[in-house]
Amino acid sequence: MTDILDRIRSSCAAVAADSSHVTIDDDGLDRFADRLDTTQPDPDPGQIEIGDDESTVAFVLSLDSINFGSGYFPYIEKRPGMSGYHTVATCLRDHVESTGALTTERLSKLTGPDCARIFGQSMDIELQAELMNLFAQALNDLGGFVENVGQGSFSAAVAQADQSAAGLVDLLDTMPLYHDVHSHHGNEVLIYKRAQIVAQDLHIAFAGNGPGRFRDIDRLTMFADNLVPHVLRLEGALAFSADLIARIGAVDDIPVGSEAEVEIRACSLHAVELLRARLLAAGTDITSGDLDNVLWNLGSDPAYKATLRHRTRCVYY
Repeated sequence: MTDILDRIRSSCAAVAADSSHVTIDDDGLDRFADRLDTTQPDPDPGQIEIGDDESTVAFVLSLDSINFGSGYFPYIEKRPGMSGYHTVATCLRDHVESTGALTTERLSKLTGPDCARIFGQSMDIELQAELMNLFAQALNDLGGFVENVGQGSFSAAVAQADQSAAGLVDLLDTMPLYHDVHSHHGNEVLIYKRAQIVAQDLHIAFAGNGPGRFRDIDRLTMFADNLVPHVLRLEGALAFSADLIARIGAVDDIPVGSEAEVEIRACSLHAVELLRARLLAAGTDITSGDLDNVLWNLGSDPAYKATLRHRTRCVYY
């Protein structure tokens, strides 16, 4: 019987087999597999315990509920030397450390201006205000979700997944901003970047124990965003059409759900599956989730930042 993780893989493989804008370069994948250092990076600010177990689960779920906005990040205020994601993660951690653990009541009452204060943005700047309003919506949704599913307990809500990462993705999918499903040539494409990364982040934060114990953690895919595809392209594992490269270079917004945007994410997800298979065959035992961690952190190197990557303003990454 297939589950949501199977359907993610199969639908993205189907896109890769019928893609017009993005192709996987098998020789490039071979070369990249040969030179890739798979040493796991240190945990990021969203993968470190903060207080007791319940407080940590609340923090991880809250941060991952707003783990999007890469298309907005060129336009937001960032902390010195930090990326957009690290700015958001650090601001939320500072907020929790100064005001106490997050609760469903607190999340449900947050407004766009509240989020602007927490994350150091301005409601007078259009794209910053737009993102802060989306953050408020996502956090409000999470508060309602935890009330309904966990009777106010974040740990109890996670426990409803019965230690299954696939089950947790299914649960989170009941929140509208988590529904990372699109269409390509009339076929449904499942990606679920943020829902999957919740399980991964809990797994890392709790070292695979307690709320971070998932019996199928090894079956997560990569977490398709705009950075890992960029790394794969620059490393020769993915090839983009000349038109798509020109649009990226012109800083065009690649609309969410458009053929090119779906192909970028779906082909990168399938490429990481193929890359993992090559690494396993060569004796390197690594999950797709851990491989994503390696590739995502690799993308912070100035060599990758020197080239523009695609931008899409959406709630999925």
